[in-house]
Amino acid sequence: MKREQPERTNGLYRRLLLGAVVLSLTALAGVLTPGCLKSDSPAVVVYAAQDQVFAEPIFKQFTAETGIKVRAAYDSEAVKTVGLANRLLAERSRPQCDVFWGNEELRTRQLAAHGIFRNTNGWAAFGFRSRRIVVNTNKLPAFSASTPLSLRDLTTTAYRGKVALAYPLFGTTSAHFLALRQHWGETNWLAWCRALQANKPFLVDGNSQVVKLVGRGEAWLGLTDSDDVAAGQNDARPIVALPITAETLLIPNTVAVVRGGPNPMWAQQLFQYLQRREVGDQLMMAQALEGWSPGLRPHLKVDWDKVLKDLEPATAQMKAIFLR
Repeated sequence: MKREQPERTNGLYRRLLLGAVVLSLTALAGVLTPGCLKSDSPAVVVYAAQDQVFAEPIFKQFTAETGIKVRAAYDSEAVKTVGLANRLLAERSRPQCDVFWGNEELRTRQLAAHGIFRNTNGWAAFGFRSRRIVVNTNKLPAFSASTPLSLRDLTTTAYRGKVALAYPLFGTTSAHFLALRQHWGETNWLAWCRALQANKPFLVDGNSQVVKLVGRGEAWLGLTDSDDVAAGQNDARPIVALPITAETLLIPNTVAVVRGGPNPMWAQQLFQYLQRREVGDQLMMAQALEGWSPGLRPHLKVDWDKVLKDLEPATAQMKAIFLR
């Protein structure tokens, strides 16, 4: 079978950006959608970056307990979270959404900085999953001398053309790269990004695609999220995640109340509901989260205010390196 070639052209970026734009345009059309406007019947409008398969059962339980219906809009994996963030920004003059359920921290903080959420108790984080190196155990025995000890090792000739990752301008891959920039310093980070790109990685549409490539053995290893690794293992793929290290980004879920949303009373109830311990436990059982608190696990310590301050130049640097 012909080996799938790494994406190194502007085509992938154009497709991903188009997805984000389409979501934003959909939002503008949604301004006139009666279902999104204030209703006398109990209902709450949610934009959910959490995967639909995990979120829907929780919304149904919330409705059964409270009588409040949930009208949810989800994003695509390729533009994870960015599409919904653009939608919220496009609607800021006339909000159509009550609650934002994020599956990572960066875009939630970015939206908060733009005043999208209410001033007091506007958003909260709960639980966590993690960014991991995933390996195909048929190609690269886990925990052997040949497995990488650091993300820096992914730039070595041993892994040339054998690493898969999602395009680093979207979702948790973007957040992880930006956190590494702060952790290593700009100069070292730029050198690593350039060496990684020069090592001919597979650049794909999302983290689940990374797991599929690694699971098929087309890539030997990749960067992805712990929930995608769990999904691949449940599909009997020969993969395993390497341990959490000081270069690992821990990723909370977030929930936020949109400023000026049409149904603030019902929004507050869902905001509180999603922070319940039993909801986090349910997400852990479904393997959407790894735990409630990171405890003493090693992980990246991130100054998110500084990341947001440097977001525009750092994003421009990633475009220059990874777009070919």
